[in-house]
Amino acid sequence: QVHLVESGGGLVQAGDSLRLSCAASGLTFSTSDMAWFRQAPGMGREFVASITWSGDRTSYADSVNGRFTISRDNAKSTIYLQMNSLEPEDTAVYYCAAGRAAVYLRWGQGTQVTVSS
Repeated sequence: QVHLVESGGGLVQAGDSLRLSCAASGLTFSTSDMAWFRQAPGMGREFVASITWSGDRTSYADSVNGRFTISRDNAKSTIYLQMNSLEPEDTAVYYCAAGRAAVYLRWGQGTQVTVSS
C-alpha cells in the first residue's frame, strides 16, 4: 500500500522559512515523478512544484518561483520543499503527490502551513 506522509508544516511569520518533507513508501520511489500541491481555505487545489524521477527537471508555479525549491533524496524515498520568504498568501494545506508524466494518482494527507502577517 502506498503511503505519502508530509511533515514540517507550522505557524510562521511573513518572511520566515519552512522546509516540508514527504516520506514515501509502498511505491517505486526512484521511478516516480513527485510534486507538491496546496489548497487554501475555500479554494481549489493548486500546483506548487514538481520534480522528475531522476531529479533532473523541476517546475514551479509562478507564485512561488524563486522562493520555493523542490528536491528529492531517492536513497531516503523523500522529497522536500524549501520555502523561503513566506507570505500570508502561502497559507494552505500542502500535499505531496506521486505519479508519472504530470499525472499524480497518489496523495498524502497534507500538512498545514500558516503564515501570519
